[in-house]
Amino acid sequence: MLSFLLLPIAILALIALYIWSLYNDLTTGKIRVKEAWSQIEVQLKRRADLIPNLVETVKGYAKHEKSVFENVTKARSALMKATGPGEKAAANNMLGDALKSLFAVAENYPQLKASDNFTELQRELEDTEDKVAYARQFYTTAVSEYNTKLQIFPNVLLAKNLGFVPEEFFEASDEDKKKVVVKFE
Repeated sequence: MLSFLLLPIAILALIALYIWSLYNDLTTGKIRVKEAWSQIEVQLKRRADLIPNLVETVKGYAKHEKSVFENVTKARSALMKATGPGEKAAANNMLGDALKSLFAVAENYPQLKASDNFTELQRELEDTEDKVAYARQFYTTAVSEYNTKLQIFPNVLLAKNLGFVPEEFFEASDEDKKKVVVKFE
Protein backbone atom coordinates (compact mmCIF):
# COMPACT_ATOMS: atom_id res chain seq x y z
CA MET A 1 0.00 0.00 0.00
CA LEU A 2 2.81 2.42 0.88
CA SER A 3 4.66 1.77 -2.41
CA PHE A 4 1.40 2.34 -4.24
CA LEU A 5 1.27 5.90 -2.78
CA LEU A 6 4.98 6.61 -3.28
CA LEU A 7 4.83 6.28 -7.06
CA PRO A 8 2.28 9.11 -7.63
CA ILE A 9 4.07 11.27 -5.07
CA ALA A 10 7.40 10.69 -6.83
CA ILE A 11 5.86 11.50 -10.21
CA LEU A 12 4.32 14.71 -8.82
CA ALA A 13 7.64 15.64 -7.23
CA LEU A 14 9.44 15.14 -10.56
CA ILE A 15 6.86 17.27 -12.38
CA ALA A 16 7.18 20.02 -9.76
CA LEU A 17 10.98 19.84 -9.99
CA TYR A 18 10.79 20.10 -13.79
CA ILE A 19 8.46 23.13 -13.62
CA TRP A 20 10.71 24.79 -11.06
CA SER A 21 13.77 24.17 -13.24
CA LEU A 22 11.95 25.39 -16.36
CA TYR A 23 10.80 28.57 -14.63
CA ASN A 24 14.32 29.35 -13.43
CA ASP A 25 15.83 28.61 -16.85
CA LEU A 26 13.33 30.85 -18.66
CA THR A 27 13.77 33.60 -16.08
CA THR A 28 17.54 33.46 -16.63
CA GLY A 29 16.98 33.67 -20.40
CA LYS A 30 14.65 36.64 -20.05
CA ILE A 31 17.17 38.46 -17.86
CA ARG A 32 19.90 37.80 -20.44
CA VAL A 33 17.65 39.27 -23.18
CA LYS A 34 17.02 42.38 -21.05
CA GLU A 35 20.75 42.73 -20.38
CA ALA A 36 21.51 42.42 -24.10
CA TRP A 37 18.82 44.97 -24.97
CA SER A 38 20.27 47.34 -22.39
CA GLN A 39 23.65 47.13 -24.14
CA ILE A 40 22.06 48.09 -27.47
CA GLU A 41 20.36 51.06 -25.83
CA VAL A 42 23.62 52.20 -24.21
CA GLN A 43 25.42 52.15 -27.56
CA LEU A 44 22.55 53.84 -29.43
CA LYS A 45 22.52 56.57 -26.79
CA ARG A 46 26.29 56.98 -27.12
CA ARG A 47 25.84 57.26 -30.87
CA ALA A 48 23.03 59.79 -30.44
CA ASP A 49 25.16 61.82 -28.03
CA LEU A 50 27.96 62.09 -30.60
CA ILE A 51 25.67 63.39 -33.32
CA PRO A 52 25.07 66.95 -32.05
CA ASN A 53 28.85 67.49 -31.90
CA LEU A 54 29.25 66.08 -35.36
CA VAL A 55 26.44 68.25 -36.74
CA GLU A 56 27.89 71.37 -35.13
CA THR A 57 31.33 70.60 -36.54
CA VAL A 58 29.97 70.13 -40.06
CA LYS A 59 27.63 73.10 -39.68
CA GLY A 60 30.59 75.40 -39.14
CA TYR A 61 31.84 74.54 -42.63
CA ALA A 62 28.60 73.94 -44.52
CA LYS A 63 26.15 76.54 -43.27
CA HIS A 64 23.87 76.34 -46.33
CA GLU A 65 23.10 72.60 -45.93
CA LYS A 66 20.18 73.25 -43.57
CA SER A 67 17.93 70.36 -44.71
CA VAL A 68 20.67 67.80 -44.05
CA PHE A 69 21.12 69.08 -40.49
CA GLU A 70 17.36 69.06 -39.91
CA ASN A 71 17.08 65.46 -41.15
CA VAL A 72 19.89 64.30 -38.86
CA THR A 73 18.31 66.12 -35.91
CA LYS A 74 14.87 64.61 -36.63
CA ALA A 75 16.33 61.13 -37.01
CA ARG A 76 18.28 61.46 -33.75
CA SER A 77 15.16 62.63 -31.96
CA ALA A 78 13.17 59.70 -33.37
CA LEU A 79 15.83 57.29 -32.09
CA MET A 80 15.75 58.82 -28.62
CA LYS A 81 11.93 58.58 -28.47
CA ALA A 82 11.63 55.07 -29.92
CA THR A 83 10.64 52.23 -27.63
CA GLY A 84 11.06 48.53 -28.22
CA PRO A 85 13.27 46.73 -30.70
CA GLY A 86 11.06 47.34 -33.77
CA GLU A 87 10.79 51.10 -33.31
CA LYS A 88 14.45 51.42 -32.30
CA ALA A 89 15.54 49.47 -35.39
CA ALA A 90 13.45 51.66 -37.72
CA ALA A 91 14.70 54.85 -36.08
CA ASN A 92 18.27 53.57 -36.18
CA ASN A 93 17.92 52.88 -39.91
CA MET A 94 16.55 56.40 -40.46
CA LEU A 95 19.47 57.88 -38.51
CA GLY A 96 21.96 55.84 -40.52
CA ASP A 97 20.54 57.24 -43.76
CA ALA A 98 20.64 60.79 -42.40
CA LEU A 99 24.28 60.35 -41.32
CA LYS A 100 25.20 59.13 -44.79
CA SER A 101 23.80 62.40 -46.17
CA LEU A 102 25.75 64.37 -43.59
CA PHE A 103 29.00 62.64 -44.50
CA ALA A 104 28.26 63.14 -48.20
CA VAL A 105 28.02 66.89 -47.51
CA ALA A 106 31.25 66.77 -45.50
CA GLU A 107 33.07 65.26 -48.51
CA ASN A 108 32.70 68.61 -50.29
CA TYR A 109 34.68 70.49 -47.64
CA PRO A 110 38.42 69.61 -47.57
CA GLN A 111 39.09 71.83 -44.52
CA LEU A 112 36.40 69.95 -42.62
CA LYS A 113 37.91 66.57 -43.51
CA ALA A 114 41.27 67.83 -42.21
CA SER A 115 39.80 69.12 -38.93
CA ASP A 116 41.09 67.29 -35.83
CA ASN A 117 37.69 67.63 -34.16
CA PHE A 118 35.90 66.10 -37.15
CA THR A 119 38.47 63.29 -37.40
CA GLU A 120 38.07 62.45 -33.71
CA LEU A 121 34.27 62.44 -34.02
CA GLN A 122 34.56 60.12 -37.03
CA ARG A 123 36.75 57.75 -35.04
CA GLU A 124 34.35 57.75 -32.09
CA LEU A 125 31.36 57.18 -34.36
CA GLU A 126 33.10 54.28 -36.12
CA ASP A 127 33.98 52.78 -32.72
CA THR A 128 30.37 53.16 -31.62
CA GLU A 129 29.11 51.52 -34.82
CA ASP A 130 31.30 48.50 -34.00
CA LYS A 131 29.90 48.40 -30.47
CA VAL A 132 26.33 48.64 -31.77
CA ALA A 133 27.02 45.72 -34.10
CA TYR A 134 28.44 43.64 -31.24
CA ALA A 135 25.51 44.53 -28.96
CA ARG A 136 23.05 43.55 -31.70
CA GLN A 137 24.80 40.22 -32.14
CA PHE A 138 24.67 39.55 -28.38
CA TYR A 139 20.99 40.55 -28.24
CA THR A 140 20.08 38.42 -31.26
CA THR A 141 21.81 35.40 -29.71
CA ALA A 142 20.08 35.93 -26.36
CA VAL A 143 16.64 36.35 -28.00
CA SER A 144 17.20 33.33 -30.22
CA GLU A 145 18.19 31.10 -27.29
CA TYR A 146 15.30 32.34 -25.15
CA ASN A 147 12.69 32.01 -27.91
CA THR A 148 13.99 28.52 -28.73
CA LYS A 149 13.56 27.46 -25.10
CA LEU A 150 9.96 28.68 -25.27
CA GLN A 151 9.21 26.67 -28.41
CA ILE A 152 10.71 23.28 -27.61
CA PHE A 153 8.62 20.45 -26.24
CA PRO A 154 7.50 20.15 -23.45
CA ASN A 155 8.37 23.79 -22.56
CA VAL A 156 5.89 25.07 -25.13
CA LEU A 157 3.08 23.50 -23.08
CA LEU A 158 4.03 25.38 -19.90
CA ALA A 159 5.95 28.56 -20.75
CA LYS A 160 2.96 30.72 -21.70
CA ASN A 161 1.09 29.63 -18.56
CA LEU A 162 4.12 30.66 -16.51
CA GLY A 163 4.00 34.14 -18.10
CA PHE A 164 6.81 33.82 -20.63
CA VAL A 165 6.30 35.15 -24.15
CA PRO A 166 8.70 35.38 -27.12
CA GLU A 167 10.93 38.44 -27.39
CA GLU A 168 11.19 40.66 -30.46
CA PHE A 169 14.37 40.70 -32.54
CA PHE A 170 16.18 43.96 -33.34
CA GLU A 171 15.82 43.81 -37.12
CA ALA A 172 18.26 45.76 -39.23
CA SER A 173 17.54 46.75 -42.81
CA ASP A 174 19.61 45.08 -45.54
CA GLU A 175 21.49 48.34 -46.04
CA ASP A 176 22.06 48.69 -42.31
CA LYS A 177 23.58 45.20 -42.13
CA LYS A 178 26.55 46.45 -44.11
CA LYS A 179 29.37 47.86 -42.01
CA VAL A 180 29.36 51.64 -41.96
CA VAL A 181 32.71 53.07 -42.96
CA VAL A 182 33.11 56.60 -41.67
CA LYS A 183 36.39 57.54 -43.26
CA PHE A 184 37.52 60.31 -45.56
CA GLU A 185 40.73 60.10 -47.52
